[in-house]
Amino acid sequence: MHSLLWRLIAITALLLAAVGILLPIMPTVPFLLVATWAASRGWPELNDWLLNHPEYGPHISAWQENGAVSRRAKWLATVMLGGSTSILWLSSAPTVLAAGISTVFVVVLTWLWWRPEP
Repeated sequence: MHSLLWRLIAITALLLAAVGILLPIMPTVPFLLVATWAASRGWPELNDWLLNHPEYGPHISAWQENGAVSRRAKWLATVMLGGSTSILWLSSAPTVLAAGISTVFVVVLTWLWWRPEP
């Protein structure tokens, strides 16, 4: 039963990561990190597959070993959040909402840029 819970979490995270591949508004790698975390507790085969994946495996390993994020990923996140912020401020969203979300984006980007690089 315990293993089933971890597998359910891993599958849910993988499905959300798949949505993230298709939709630019959804992140992919954070959901893969959650899937790997859950798989490591109850699905060793999936965990090994994720860690050895040619595209995502190095990112997952870098995060697990050092909490590292690549410079390319940092720049991509910065551009995407900058674009989202611009669209938000140009929309008819209430000013207080736009300011609050922009503040969260700045905090996230500050944290992200302080992460080590692989």
